[in-house]
Amino acid sequence: MSVLVTGGGGYIGSHMVWRLVDEGEDVIVLDNFVTGFNWAIAPEATVVVGDCGDHDLLARVFGENEIDAVIHFAGSVVVPDSVVQPLAYYHNNTVKSHALITAAVANGVSSFIFSSTAAVYGTPSVEMVGEDAALHPESPYGRSKMMTEAMLSDAGLAHGLNYVALRYFNVAGADPAGRTGQSTRGATHLIKVASEAALGKRAGMTVFGGDYQTPDGTCVRDYIHVSDLVEAHHDALGYLRQGGDSLIANCGYGRGYSVLEVIDAVKQVSGVDFAVTSGERRPGDPAMIVASPERIRSALGWTPKYDDLFGIVRDALTWEEALGRRNQTD
Repeated sequence: MSVLVTGGGGYIGSHMVWRLVDEGEDVIVLDNFVTGFNWAIAPEATVVVGDCGDHDLLARVFGENEIDAVIHFAGSVVVPDSVVQPLAYYHNNTVKSHALITAAVANGVSSFIFSSTAAVYGTPSVEMVGEDAALHPESPYGRSKMMTEAMLSDAGLAHGLNYVALRYFNVAGADPAGRTGQSTRGATHLIKVASEAALGKRAGMTVFGGDYQTPDGTCVRDYIHVSDLVEAHHDALGYLRQGGDSLIANCGYGRGYSVLEVIDAVKQVSGVDFAVTSGERRPGDPAMIVASPERIRSALGWTPKYDDLFGIVRDALTWEEALGRRNQTD
């Protein structure tokens, strides 16, 4: 049997492909490479270039392979962009997910793992948000993911599709073995941006909003190492293959860091005091969101190995340096 990974050339998807290949899985990657990179994919995987919303292509991929599981990463992920381009986000994240779920159901796929987001919560009213909290997404990005969760729930009830929807908090870092990392040009992830500034790839960086109701006025987030996030997907795959019921789970450590704390960590690890300027708030950014990770630990047996902000920053900086060398030779 094979695992279909959509968006397998992207940041998190490429890490997932390497993890599956390390385990000896037969992996099929479906990616249109609008933002992903073919070179980031483990060479043992089969790569299909195309779109996860292409009904004819999906019919061919499922028809030609014995796929028992889908791990769905493909989508658009920048919150402020979704506010400016909401219809594009609903099309890319929701309409195309509908096509993929439809194909999975039609071809008898038994396990579906979905890349969801903490943005479905909006700004929670509690310090640590659990999966049963009310959903109040504050951006089209969050709403597009919430809609896909609803489709999976309904498809599960109607067609017996078992799924795990993993609500990511802020993903950062890179493969400790140096095989892949966050490579997107113009990325907006805080640790990525700060690492670029520390290495002189940017003249500096901007903090968006300093007047939030948080200890230092900047947004607070729960940062999770990408390798721990990938391990959560691996645990979810095993759980579903063993007959586990559908599940929604947070992916975070249960500890928040402010934007300024993260920037300070990057400065300490890199030894570079890069320029930081203040800017206006960005639309769609909640003030604070930190995961309650109890469900994923108890239901999936997930145990993080990289729960350390400075370690996450070190891996991000190491990858950023390697990426700079790669870009110079391309």
